[in-house]
Amino acid sequence: MTAPLSLITPLDPGGTRHAPAAPVMQQAACTTAFRRLEAAVASARGSRRDANQDAHSALHGQGRIFVVADGVGGGAMARMASAQLVLQLHRALDGPRLDEARIVRAMLQADREVARCIAQATCAPGASTVALCAPANLLASRWWVAWVGDCRVYRLAQRGDRGIELLTRDDTFAHLNETPPEGSSADDPARMVGNGATSGANVALHDLARGDLLALCSDGVHKHLDDHDWEHVLRQPLPLARRCEQLIALARRHGSADDATVLLVHRGGPATAREPPP
Repeated sequence: MTAPLSLITPLDPGGTRHAPAAPVMQQAACTTAFRRLEAAVASARGSRRDANQDAHSALHGQGRIFVVADGVGGGAMARMASAQLVLQLHRALDGPRLDEARIVRAMLQADREVARCIAQATCAPGASTVALCAPANLLASRWWVAWVGDCRVYRLAQRGDRGIELLTRDDTFAHLNETPPEGSSADDPARMVGNGATSGANVALHDLARGDLLALCSDGVHKHLDDHDWEHVLRQPLPLARRCEQLIALARRHGSADDATVLLVHRGGPATAREPPP
């Protein structure tokens, strides 16, 4: 397989400054005989955007997959790219049990579909970075984590001393040891979905104990928070949606002017459900 192309969608430098929008929040829960998943999301337009170019899963209580996408390229095309990417991933993966091959195929198909939708509207470029999480078994004790670009996934353990853990590795030019094209920086995403600049997705399998949290976010959040910030907010005894809102507010106070999205997933479970052996 040939190596994916480098960045071919220009990053939007941002336009007129606006007052940042208040976050739009959702919260939902999904309970089965084997598990309980509670999820919440908050997303807000940044001060240098005319519209929020982030997109995320609608929380309908099904708890099958959770996605956060960050549009790249500016304007309506970035917004279309992220929204279409979330839509395509749900269409492909909301169903039977997932495996790595299915996730990679779904990302490649989404890459083509996002490009097709944009081409029907304009010749301007557009693409999106993305993070995805999905339970890999009935108890939701193991999770698929997939990403392209610089959206991130963190895990916070409620027991022990592990603290906050970053489960993804940004697909930036710096991390991939690639030279950025003219006009881009080493910290820009070198892999995206919608412009042919991906060969699939990074996919990993992680454990999630009862009480643990997964946090998916766009770079408008994680570039402005350190590990202490994450733990300080996530360990507060507040509803998940309020914790999402507080993370965005803290990123704003630390200088974020970008669109910002945080999606949290908390794993609970019926007391009768037994953990699988290690």
